[in-house]
Amino acid sequence: MTKVVNYISEAFEELKSNVTWPAWAEVQRLTIVVAVFSILFALATWGVDEIFAKALAGFFNWIKA
Repeated sequence: MTKVVNYISEAFEELKSNVTWPAWAEVQRLTIVVAVFSILFALATWGVDEIFAKALAGFFNWIKA
């Protein structure tokens, strides 16, 4: 158990002393960029899915006829 506590305490010390944290304004800006690209990627994925669904439905309707 001592090893676990020592590991956690060393990890927190590492985070405090050796990690370079970005400025809050940069974090906010990059969060917005990630959110916008996530939404755009989700819309693009949805659009491609709709196109393929309609194409497959048309193909199978064509085969039935």
